[in-house]
Amino acid sequence: MTTKCILFDMDGTLLPMDAETFARTYFKLLTKKMLPHGYEPDDIIAGINAGITAMQPNDGSRTNAEVFWESFAEVAGERVLKDKALFDEFYAVEFQRISSSCGFTKRAKETIELCRELGYRVVIATEPIFPLVAMESRLRWAGVDPSSVEFITSYETSRFCKPDLGYYREVAQRLGVDCTECAMVGNDVGEDMPAGELGMKTFLLTDCLINKKDEDLDRWAHGDYGKLQSWLRALNEE
Repeated sequence: MTTKCILFDMDGTLLPMDAETFARTYFKLLTKKMLPHGYEPDDIIAGINAGITAMQPNDGSRTNAEVFWESFAEVAGERVLKDKALFDEFYAVEFQRISSSCGFTKRAKETIELCRELGYRVVIATEPIFPLVAMESRLRWAGVDPSSVEFITSYETSRFCKPDLGYYREVAQRLGVDCTECAMVGNDVGEDMPAGELGMKTFLLTDCLINKKDEDLDRWAHGDYGKLQSWLRALNEE
């Protein structure tokens, strides 16, 4: 079946960042933001981690955001629900400083532009554990204008997390296409390549490869950005 939509992972794919560095800087800035408002750093960190952990097995009955805030409040206190405006302010201001700790490659924007030139619909299929404002910011750090893509998965609208196949089905349903009309591009063998189980074509970007189980990469089309762009062109001719 003709491929109509290209799904791109973000962290380690469009944005060549180190997850540990990102998390360390994120928590440092967030706890500093919340300290003057009476929040202990340990409570914030534990609450955020609890929320992220709770979202992973989400079964589709609620949005990831609903699951996150419930778990966050159980650990950090119910008042976090009344202070959501402070967190919104954090993502609009302090969060932007994290960009300096993330990598950058001009190939990300080039590849998105190539997809548009080839007539593909483009989706940012990143792990939906953050609000849309944070996702859009990180996409801009990668040099890509959020308005140039069809949509970005985020915790407000997603009801599953990777590698649950429900996540990929949900994206296809939102696009109004069959899974076999989509292709997934990502750097994580365990989180991104399972899309192939639904008939999605897959490409494993190896620039910032995550292969926790040391699987044989020859199972998938793989390589650097140059090979990815060649693959996208060939896919368009099928």
